[in-house]
Amino acid sequence: MMNTREEFIGPVNIGNPTEFSMLELAEMVIKLTKSKSKLTYMPLPQDDPTQRKPEISLARRELSGWEPKVNLQDGLEKTIFYFKNLLNK
Repeated sequence: MMNTREEFIGPVNIGNPTEFSMLELAEMVIKLTKSKSKLTYMPLPQDDPTQRKPEISLARRELSGWEPKVNLQDGLEKTIFYFKNLLNK
């Protein structure tokens, strides 16, 4: 953001535009952590978004063509590795 135009103040979404459901995310976390956790299904909150796909065209335009470089699985694997190491100290 420091290298953007002076008049550009944001905010800007820098999420990954690959869409996935919360179920897919939960299942991936359980698989990658080798957890024995079971999923519990609850009614959705009234204001729950039906789409979770960040719109990143502003980031691409204003942040010199910024693109996400880490996909969901790789990011989760790195996060899990980090916390495992932190807990084992």
